[in-house]
Amino acid sequence: MGGPRIFWGEMRAEFRLLGDVEVRAGDRIEGRTEGRAVEIGHARQRVVLVALLADAGRVVTVDQLVSRVWGEDAPQRARGTLHSYLSRLRNALAPVGTGASPLTRRSGGYVLDVDPLTVDLHRFRHLLACARERGTDDTRAASLLEEALGLWRGEEPFAGLDTPWLATLRDSLTHERRTAELDLTDARLRLGHHAALLTDLALRTTAHPLDERLAGQYVLALFRSGRRADALAHLQRVRRTLAEELGVDPSPELAALQQRILRADEAPTSGLESASGDVRVSTLRVDTVHVAHLSVSEPAAPAIRPAQLPATVPDFTGRAALAEDLTDRLTSGVPVIAVAGIGGVGKTTLALHVAHAAGEAFPDGQLYVDLHGGSAAPAAPEAVLGTFLRSLGVTESAVPDGVEERAALYRSLSAGRPLLVLLDNARDAAQVRPLLPGAGGTALVTSRAQMGDLTAAHHVDLDVMGPQEALALFTRVVGEPRVAGEPARAEEVVAACGYLPLAIRIAASRMAVRKNWTVSGLAARLADERRRLDELRVGDLQVTATFELGYGQLEAEQARAFRLLGVVDGPDISLAAAAALLGRDPYATEDVIESLVDVSLLESMTPGRYRFHDLVRLFARSRAERDEQSRTERDAAVERLLDFYLATVSTVFAIERPGERTVDHLMRAPCEGLTFQGRDSALAWLFEEADCVLAAVLQAAGTDRFRLAADLLFAAKDLGDSGAHSAQFERAAHAVRDAARDSGDASAEARALIMLSHVQFLSGRFDQSDRSAREALPLAEECDDTLARSYALHTRSLVGNVQGRFDLAEEYHLLAVEAFRADGNRPSEASAYCNLAHVHVAQGRTESAIDLARRGLRIYLDLGHRMRVANARNVLARALTQAGRFDEALEEFAVSLDLFRETQQQLWEGTTHARMAETLLAADRPLDAVHHAEQALTLRAVGGEWMRARTLTALGRGLHVLGEPERARDCWRDALRIFEERGAKETAEVSALLDGRESP
Repeated sequence: MGGPRIFWGEMRAEFRLLGDVEVRAGDRIEGRTEGRAVEIGHARQRVVLVALLADAGRVVTVDQLVSRVWGEDAPQRARGTLHSYLSRLRNALAPVGTGASPLTRRSGGYVLDVDPLTVDLHRFRHLLACARERGTDDTRAASLLEEALGLWRGEEPFAGLDTPWLATLRDSLTHERRTAELDLTDARLRLGHHAALLTDLALRTTAHPLDERLAGQYVLALFRSGRRADALAHLQRVRRTLAEELGVDPSPELAALQQRILRADEAPTSGLESASGDVRVSTLRVDTVHVAHLSVSEPAAPAIRPAQLPATVPDFTGRAALAEDLTDRLTSGVPVIAVAGIGGVGKTTLALHVAHAAGEAFPDGQLYVDLHGGSAAPAAPEAVLGTFLRSLGVTESAVPDGVEERAALYRSLSAGRPLLVLLDNARDAAQVRPLLPGAGGTALVTSRAQMGDLTAAHHVDLDVMGPQEALALFTRVVGEPRVAGEPARAEEVVAACGYLPLAIRIAASRMAVRKNWTVSGLAARLADERRRLDELRVGDLQVTATFELGYGQLEAEQARAFRLLGVVDGPDISLAAAAALLGRDPYATEDVIESLVDVSLLESMTPGRYRFHDLVRLFARSRAERDEQSRTERDAAVERLLDFYLATVSTVFAIERPGERTVDHLMRAPCEGLTFQGRDSALAWLFEEADCVLAAVLQAAGTDRFRLAADLLFAAKDLGDSGAHSAQFERAAHAVRDAARDSGDASAEARALIMLSHVQFLSGRFDQSDRSAREALPLAEECDDTLARSYALHTRSLVGNVQGRFDLAEEYHLLAVEAFRADGNRPSEASAYCNLAHVHVAQGRTESAIDLARRGLRIYLDLGHRMRVANARNVLARALTQAGRFDEALEEFAVSLDLFRETQQQLWEGTTHARMAETLLAADRPLDAVHHAEQALTLRAVGGEWMRARTLTALGRGLHVLGEPERARDCWRDALRIFEERGAKETAEVSALLDGRESP
């Protein structure tokens, strides 16, 4: 059907809506308008054009245009704006040299006076109508439908434009397109093209599992291709999917199709052709069943049925759900399944198990080849194809030369045959593509590489086993009796193996042949990371060997990145940190790291973050020790990473605490680190990187960079405050303190002691906190470390307050205020005021406590501190509670609570709930008090067990008032035990509650 010729003067034009909105003017070549693209303006102006073209050649009223362009959200001056758009469009569409334009104003509206067939939308619908005319033969119908579908230039019309009217029109056109695709398939099935349709239909049924018409077409194509079992299997899957998703049975037409296939009718029809609207009812008629024959000089002997699969392992364990899913996919006609994963993860074992389980679905046999993709000499596709052809009965003399000729013959011989091809240990998609069987065959591929470029494949990224699966495999090899007595140590063994099946099998096999070994002994042997890889070898099996295969294929830059990434102690690493470690820009770093992910030597669980499997990390580290030119290169890489963390964490500290001088006293990193848009993104980064930052501190403590480690801890003190990372923060502080003490660095030791004291105070170990602060003070004064000295004074004052030593607390608070003020550190000065307010609250000096808290709060508000503002409001609320101003106090607590949530300070959030409970009791609101006390116990609080005991005391008071005296006494007993263990001043109060000397 020739393309229309529409003229504007001497110009020809074409309007394209089925994709990006375009107008082209110029000469027509082979039915398409070539030449210049007409500039039609911005998105809203293009919507106006579509609104006119939808009724090309007909008047569209102004009201219709406004509705189509804006919907119900039309602005007040919509008509004026519309006229402006129309004027611009009129000029844009005027042909060169004539001044005329097809866009004109008519009574009541506007018309774009062009032949509708110059608009691809109308031409699409015109072609569909022609294809469905009665009497149109299938060949012509197929041609018309193909031409109609060929007009589409993308997945959706009017790409990038969005209004309610367009959305409705887009949905309608998308439905028409899907119906046209189904009509085309019906026509091609009637023409006997069933074999050529199989791959496309398999993909479409996967994408649209509830489309019964599509399902009927696929089933019919399978049956006519000689795959009756596959056709029936797919019908069963459709029945199951319809029941699970919609709760319905298949349509009568689909059920009838199943019965005809069961009776082995030679010419069944799908019975599901469209009969809606003006679309004619078509029947799938087939006069004979067509079978394609291949003519070669010496054809393959049809009786040969290859059965080349190696034996599956008899003790296959775990992965039951995955194995069942893959078996189902194999038997349902999925053309390619690609299983990727790290060496030793069990790809081959799984593939063989699944292939054997699905064996009956492939009566024409199974081909198998190990492609040696991880070796220095991977199998050549040409050689493999020669082997496959001979296995399929082609004589040696009839095997053609060249990979393309062999692949063509192989596809022809395998087309339409239920044949399974297992391509094991592939290097990449390029090696695999020539070895894929023809339509109707199925390939199962295993590889360390993730072959995303292997089209039409179902991809499986095989992970290590789960803990229970791993334990089951270990037990099955070793034997139940030897494991039963030491289940916990068996769990340690499989964890040390990183749940990697190969490592578990090796460890279990070693123990199985050594009757005097115990599970505990094996666990102890594997506990030493330095010897673990050496332990994981038995006979010719060794974990190191399988990793070495992948490592040996790396290019120089990949191998360097692999080694240096293995040197890092963190659980994972971000792209930015990796760029710093490698000394490369982020783009180059991403390229090399993603290439390691592609070959399964690295994992990427979330975009931009990467990690090693535990055993691969040990291997990478061993290669770094063996292959790096010198230790200097490894040390330089770690130093670059530490500098990056220090620079970025210091930036976060400065953003979160504007005006605080702490950062000025820290080492200055030689790099800039990351920048952030604001506080939220800065804090989000800090908490996301928490484990990595603290692991870096620990790693630095073991080198001569312990001074940097001390400063990195100081900058990351929010992690100590949070509760979620407090234990790891404390371990790092201990390590830095010990390293600095051994080296005689007084300043680094003092700073580490301050951070140790800080986290000990937060956990309620006040004696330890005071001892650490006391040790830090003379060290700080010895080396004139202003930062360490002021914080040591500050911490000692905090401890004195909670321990009831108020004179000492006030003395140190005033010294801390003086030290912070002398340093120009206004935020820390404000903190000292707030903490002094705590002392005054404890002493009953209510008005001065309110004044001090407000003084600190004003400073924080001026500087814009969120978390410190929350602290100040917390103190102010306590003072207001003491003054009996409960409503004001609760308002301050509520603001404080929101701020602590925003800054991810869980311990302070819990503390606020605990203090709110005390205020609510004083306000005679026991039910609300109980609620907040329980929240505090769930979240935990600053002060650890001491604060927990205070919260239990308040909870008991609330419960007693609410008429639950037994529960109240249980709370008080727990609180008394905690206070007595610590010699706390609150012991007497709780004792009096328990023996009735004090009223709740």
